[in-house]
Order: sequence, then structure tokens, then C-alpha cells
Amino acid sequence: MGKKPLLKRENLPVSDRLENFHYKNPAPGRLDVFLVACLPEFSRSRLQGLIADGFVLVDGEPARKAGQQVENGVTVQVRIPPPMPVGLEAEQIPLDVVYENKDLLIVDKPAGMVVHPAAGHDHGTLVNAVLGYDPEIEGIGGEERPGVVHRLDKDTSGLIVIAKNDRAMNWLQKQFKERLVEKHYLALVDGAPPTPAGRVEAPIGRDPRDRKKMAVVPAAKGREAISEYFTVEAFRKHTLLDVHILTGRTHQIRLHFAFLGCPITGDSVYGHRKLTIPLERHFLHAHQLRIVLPGEKHPRMFEAPLPAELAQALDALRQA
Repeated sequence: MGKKPLLKRENLPVSDRLENFHYKNPAPGRLDVFLVACLPEFSRSRLQGLIADGFVLVDGEPARKAGQQVENGVTVQVRIPPPMPVGLEAEQIPLDVVYENKDLLIVDKPAGMVVHPAAGHDHGTLVNAVLGYDPEIEGIGGEERPGVVHRLDKDTSGLIVIAKNDRAMNWLQKQFKERLVEKHYLALVDGAPPTPAGRVEAPIGRDPRDRKKMAVVPAAKGREAISEYFTVEAFRKHTLLDVHILTGRTHQIRLHFAFLGCPITGDSVYGHRKLTIPLERHFLHAHQLRIVLPGEKHPRMFEAPLPAELAQALDALRQA
């Protein structure tokens, strides 16, 4: 059998992208590693997916696997399809957009909004709202969470980043993975931590007694979790803290301060059963985000003010 012909650009859907690369190295190398160098806007896992789905040819033949060795002088052709629809519904839900450019959105998420659809939350999520705002984001990231780089709990308000394209997604995910993003939260706790400022290093894993919850667990059974804090304002029975997280584990801040004996005010899961002040949510707000935007060299700082209900709660404590 002869070789299959190279993919012809005129036979491709107009929205597909076709790239040709020539491997020029005396030493053989892995196909996926070579493509990461050629297409840095895509993650290695995305490129491995294109190889597995038959979108990559090596000298006209479909690539066999991601780890296939390529030799000096071969031509590697990559067909990059447009993002595939994931069946999520776009909804016209107002968004508080703090910043936007061609690569990303930074949104001030309200409390009560789930970030992405899940069991019991198939509508009204941030993802539904983002797709209503910009339908082109659909499919970015190669999963059913288009554009989602990181998450916030349902009842945590504040800043969250949404990628608009794969290049931005890869850039942002790398920063979060390498802990280059600086995230600060304002948290009101019941009581006070042991010291006015400090650092909490307590591993987090699934709660062995309740699989729906997380817990502080032994290091061998959890993942490293680090939070730093300092006191912003002290009240008679509460303390307002600025919390800087160095890791991004599920429910990290809520668990760490419950572990210290001063749970987040209003946290019905890890905190006191009886509310210490009248709040319909927990008092946790992602108020600052310091990040290097795609294509830039220096970080920028973005801020979101406290929502009205949290600001009013603080005013009430000051007047008590």
C-alpha cells in the first residue's frame, strides 16, 4: 500500500487550521514533545488528544502514538479543528466583568453562583453566563468547563479568570500550576486565630467519614495545602483576615480556619451550626488577584470590592 496523501487545505472545513513542521535534529525525539515546542499555545495533553484522534500525520501516515519517535527530516502535519461544542446552554445572565481583552475575562462572581454545571446545577452557572456573554469560548480547554482556569465555591464571591482561547488557557494554567498567581481573600472568622498573623500548613483530602466533604488529614492521605493570613480588623467576637493561599485545594480556607478553631463566619458545613451574625452565605470573598496576562512580562493586580451584604455585616460589627 502507498502512503496516504497529506491532508489538503482545500478539503478542510474553513474553520480548521493546518500546520506543517519539519523535524531537524540528528537525534530522534518524541512526537508529542516536538509538537509542544512547535505549538506552545496548546497543552501537551491537548496535542496528545489530537494525535490519538488522527489529526497528526508523520510523512503522510497517521501518527501511531504520542510517544512515537520522529527522525531527522520528516514532515509532521497537524490539523487543528475548531473547539467542539459541549452541549452547554448559553444564558443571558448579567456578568460583572472587571477586565477583558482578546485572551481572557476576569469576572467578579456573586455568591450563590456555581462556577460550572454539575449534578443539581445544570443552569444558572458562571459557565452558562459566560457562554451567553461570549459564545466563542465554548469548547476552550477541551472539556465541559469551557474557559475555566480555576474555581471558587458556590457561596464564595470574587475574582475568577476565564480563558478565551487555548493559548491563554495553557498560559494561565501553567501559572496556577507553578504557583505564580497571587490570590488574596477577605475572610471574617468567628473568634480569632491563635496569632494575629500566621501560616497554616495542613494537608487536605476527602473526609473519610463523609465523602461529600473535605477534611484536614494526615500528609500520607492528602495533598499539601498552605495558607497565610494577617489580621485586618479585630472585633469583640470576630476577626477580619486577609488570607493569601499558596495552594488551591478544595475548601482550603474554610478547612484551615476551622482547623485553627476560628471557622469562617456563616459556614454551615465546616463552621458553627448556629449563625453568629445574620448572613445568608459564608463571609469569604476573593478580593485580589495578581497575575501575568498572556503575552506580558509583568504581573497586574486586579481587585473586587466587598459585596454589599458583607460590607453591611462589617458595619454592623463596628457599631455593636
